[in-house]
Amino acid sequence: MEKKFDREKLMANLFKARFPFLYIATWEEDRVLSLIESIASNQALIKTERKVITWKITTGIEGEANGKGDTKSALKALELIENYQEPAIFVLHDFHIYFGDEGRTPDHQIIRKLRDISLKLKRSPNPKNVVFLSPVLRLPHDLEKDITIVDFDLPTFHEIKQILDDLIEVNKQTGRIAVNLSEEEKEKLVKAALGLTLSEAENAFARAMVEDGQLSIHDVEVILKEKEQIIKKTEILEFVNSHLNMDDIGGLENLKRWLRKRNKSWLESAQKYGLPAPKGVLITGVPGCGKSLISKAISAMWQLPLLRLDIGKIFSGIVGSSEENMRKAVQTAEAIAPSILWIDEIEKGFSGLNSSGDGGTASRIFGHFLTWMQEKEKPVFVIATANNISSLPTELLRKGRFDEIFFVDLPTHRERVEIFKVHLQKRLKDPNVTGDFQINDNNLHQLAGLTEGFVGAEIEQVVINGLFEAFYEERSVTLSDFEKICKQFIPLSVTQAEQIKGIRDWANVRAVAATPREDREEYTESNEAAGIGDIMASRGGRTIDF
Repeated sequence: MEKKFDREKLMANLFKARFPFLYIATWEEDRVLSLIESIASNQALIKTERKVITWKITTGIEGEANGKGDTKSALKALELIENYQEPAIFVLHDFHIYFGDEGRTPDHQIIRKLRDISLKLKRSPNPKNVVFLSPVLRLPHDLEKDITIVDFDLPTFHEIKQILDDLIEVNKQTGRIAVNLSEEEKEKLVKAALGLTLSEAENAFARAMVEDGQLSIHDVEVILKEKEQIIKKTEILEFVNSHLNMDDIGGLENLKRWLRKRNKSWLESAQKYGLPAPKGVLITGVPGCGKSLISKAISAMWQLPLLRLDIGKIFSGIVGSSEENMRKAVQTAEAIAPSILWIDEIEKGFSGLNSSGDGGTASRIFGHFLTWMQEKEKPVFVIATANNISSLPTELLRKGRFDEIFFVDLPTHRERVEIFKVHLQKRLKDPNVTGDFQINDNNLHQLAGLTEGFVGAEIEQVVINGLFEAFYEERSVTLSDFEKICKQFIPLSVTQAEQIKGIRDWANVRAVAATPREDREEYTESNEAAGIGDIMASRGGRTIDF
């Protein structure tokens, strides 16, 4: 309730101080009007009670048009405000259409009239204020000194919780919907709805109730679908529907443990420990080792919306629009927080920062992103992946931007066993295809031993190509099908041995290994027998177990 109280007190003080023009950019007209009416009738807040009078281009001045003439004209409405003799707050809807921008020419007569009455409003015997209420912020240069912009944030946790409690209370009286929510689950449901307007949150809860006749923690998915609509309208961010979970990813247990410990850290229960919401992680490593997969799996583990930011969409040919696109992307991610913002291959988006070919646009966008990363207060967890991390600016890598930098190396023997198990179980569903082949320890260890130096994506291709062998001959798959592919395959660790060594050298002192200590120990033994040279002789990343 603190934010609501601060907002109410701020607006009351502006009204009392005779600020002539306030500008509130929001879609929630009813919520703003309700707040203004509450302030206007509260003598403890505003001292002099005031009427709240609204104007719309479709209806004119409501409640004051009779005997005052047609006030649908903006100029006539301003004349009425100028001559009005009683204490009042005038709320003008969609007045931004007279302020220009987006191909429209500003209405200079209206702007001049506003400047004329500004001083009169301040010196009026009875206090009068004007509030411009619009879905967008559009301010003419001529009025910058006269208009005060008031931020009107989206509903707070407590406001949305009140909506949910009201719906549950109404349902108790009718008894038509089953409500199966603990207090923690109710908190998670409300947190999932943060970023929606009150109307959108109420619609989402109502939809969740009627879809299956009950309200439970599983309805978080319904809330996220409502948020998806917000993302689709930005055209910069992409809402990623991921059905992956951590069990679909073999290995990387150190990184998984780190993520599990930070689950629910955006809930009220974390406040008791004085914990801030985690900022994010940067995951680097060998291409094809699961960096993107684990980014998608976090969304399912934490039950938060996953947004992918394509840096390429940020840049635009119109001067100044690239910076605006970045601001818009950040604002959208914060609007639906708690959320996860995923930037894939971040080094490609922020490469060439020192070049002058773009007039410094890339540097300005990068600077804005860094500032936001450092100072953001909303629970937006940033997960960035990079293959060639050495090309990233050092400013991005220092502590305070990300909570941790993880290095994903070539999978160890244990991890390859898990990866084979995941992909085989995923595809071998039909007993006619499986035949006598069994997904047991002996077969898994046999395949893992044949794929020393293979990345996860290559192991997946071994499984797929082995199944193609059986499919072509219209028979059940056998262990020899996979063994044949393993022996034919030339892995990335051979073709790009020098590049991988360079990545490891960088990670040895700058990143934490995503693979736990017990899985890495096998590489202290002789690796040269694998026939892939020095690339397997050492592992990259510092050994810190979480």
